[in-house]
Amino acid sequence: MAGIFKAYDIRGVYGQTLTDDLAFRIGRALATFLPVQRAVVGRDMRPHSAPIFEALTRGLTMQGVCVTDLGVCSTPMCYFADGFLKAGAAVMITASHNPGEWNGFKLCREQAIPISGATGIAEIERIVRDNAFAAAAARPGTVTRRDIRAEYAAHIRARADLARPVRIAVDFANAMGIVEHRALDGLLETEGLFDTLDGTFPNHEANPLKTETLDALRERVRGGRFDFGVAYDGDADRAGFVDERGEVVPMDAITALIARALLARHPGAAIYYDLRSSWAVKEVISECGGRPMMSRVGHAFIKQQMRESDAIFAGELSGHYYFKDNYYAESSSLAALYVANLVSRSPVPLSEMIRPLRRYFASGEINSTVRDPNAVFDRLLKAYPDGNVIRLDGLSVEFPDWWFNVRSSNTEPLVRLNLEAKTRAEMERRRDELLALIRA
Repeated sequence: MAGIFKAYDIRGVYGQTLTDDLAFRIGRALATFLPVQRAVVGRDMRPHSAPIFEALTRGLTMQGVCVTDLGVCSTPMCYFADGFLKAGAAVMITASHNPGEWNGFKLCREQAIPISGATGIAEIERIVRDNAFAAAAARPGTVTRRDIRAEYAAHIRARADLARPVRIAVDFANAMGIVEHRALDGLLETEGLFDTLDGTFPNHEANPLKTETLDALRERVRGGRFDFGVAYDGDADRAGFVDERGEVVPMDAITALIARALLARHPGAAIYYDLRSSWAVKEVISECGGRPMMSRVGHAFIKQQMRESDAIFAGELSGHYYFKDNYYAESSSLAALYVANLVSRSPVPLSEMIRPLRRYFASGEINSTVRDPNAVFDRLLKAYPDGNVIRLDGLSVEFPDWWFNVRSSNTEPLVRLNLEAKTRAEMERRRDELLALIRA
């Protein structure tokens, strides 16, 4: 059990740190922590997702919870079902982009409100550890199958605004993007790669944040006449993009493009960008008449901030794109559709749409192993006393020509540096300067 209860989800190696018995106990613990009448439960394509589902639902129904079985679905579909079916809770059985031997749970309250470490996962861990379950229900709950795919597809397709046919290549990575992308069937001309469900991930890791996993997609796009390419992660709550030349599009640039599209329909709306994103994102939001709002990293925080500000959209540098229209949760197919809408109406290809957004030079995220992150923050504050200091997530400091953010990992003894400057020379100089201080 050690170490599987994390900041945003529950995740472990099946048969070792995550067993069927533990899944049963987590089901009981969730129902003890959140005593609801009905929960929706979805699962990914991993071979052990089915026995985990059976064990988890035994625990939930023992406590009197009626379970709506969504079958094999994407995480965005599970979030949608939670809100659309007015359930009291949702569980998605998945380990996202982790290797095939891993599995786990993403948990939500009603309306797809996430349960994070701080808002329930730690308490669920305590209930499991201490056997502090509520008494079993006098009348157990039931399990009912419900296919949500048609409703989810209609929900996504209602946002289509295509001026011409759009042709795309999609890397499904043998994972849940295959199911997620069906919402766009018939809207976009799609050529798929690795389009057979296989929870062992036989071709490559399902993680578009690692650009080397995009090599096959880039090659396919370069070899044909495509408007762009999309790659989904393991549970399809993230998406990476390549332009018509097969070049990787920065994920914060996609945030800026989608913001532009949404603000044309919702002038003055609030839009969040995570604090690692380029200055160009907040500038585009302002230029389009929106209210740029900086968020900390992590889906639970972003969704809470969006609700508090009634924001219509948020984009995260990791490829999560959040929509008020999807209960403030991710929808990677909706992100792909908004990019397709824009491309279909643009006189220039995606690469030319992105070019004006490349206004600054970014370091990318650089990890450093440290013993004491707080000592690192103290050194940096002393070294840069004249900047605009932001303590939203770790330490951010802004200057007229450059900025940086240093934040701690939630799971490892690491700090992560992101830095951007107006010139490449300034970025490289400041990057090296900061790394020397961090690693001192």
